[in-house]
Amino acid sequence: MRTSSVRRTALAASAAALALLVTACGGSGDDQDKADEGKGKAAPSTSAAAPAKTLTAAELEKAALAQSDVKGGKVATKLPATDDIAADQVKSEDAACQPLAHAQAGVAQGEPAATVKRSFTGDPVKPSADTKPEDALLAALDTEKVLINLASYEGDGAEQAVRGVVAAAEKCAGGFKATLVGEPMAVAKVATGDAPEGGDEGAAVTLTVAADEGVKAPAKIVLVRKGSTVVTFSAVNLASMATGKDFEVPADVVAAQVGKLG
Repeated sequence: MRTSSVRRTALAASAAALALLVTACGGSGDDQDKADEGKGKAAPSTSAAAPAKTLTAAELEKAALAQSDVKGGKVATKLPATDDIAADQVKSEDAACQPLAHAQAGVAQGEPAATVKRSFTGDPVKPSADTKPEDALLAALDTEKVLINLASYEGDGAEQAVRGVVAAAEKCAGGFKATLVGEPMAVAKVATGDAPEGGDEGAAVTLTVAADEGVKAPAKIVLVRKGSTVVTFSAVNLASMATGKDFEVPADVVAAQVGKLG
């Protein structure tokens, strides 16, 4: 890909939604399509335990990811307006797919009692001096950007939040269209993966998003419920939006955040 092409893709993504660049995140090709086939659905588990304590905003702040919790990358505790998206700024054409659009935008599901947001940006690999300009640009973008939303709920709200995203992934497997902060996002397909460990239940979803210049890009959503709290991780890789390559949500970041919930 030409350097100018990569730059146009990056700029288009920046304007599309969040600082996460959700409307132009890196895509998946045929190999990704095959990899998504046969993945198990992330169905929520059930528990007979007594209702967990609903955390206050102050308690969520203490439980939220901090810089000292990760070995690399940058944790932001104060999000810019481009990352701090409100629920009413996210609209799905199909109401059944709204939970997915909210999750991708870093918005909590339903009506939480309290919410706290963080973001994480990984450290890119520094290219060598003889790297071609277009490759150096991609290397500089080759890192994960993750929005993290901690939301606490009354009653069974946390369980309902996870179930809502799982149900949306099933109903919207063939794709959907949404608008994020006034910018369109076209999702070609939705696939579920293995639910993350460490919580009472969880879900993992990949949205294949139509990006610039015909690229189809994976945007990742991971949810973990611990008691009455649901943590949503919304991730993209900034180079994938130009190359179409797959990426993984940083497992150490997920583990560190979930571990702080006890």
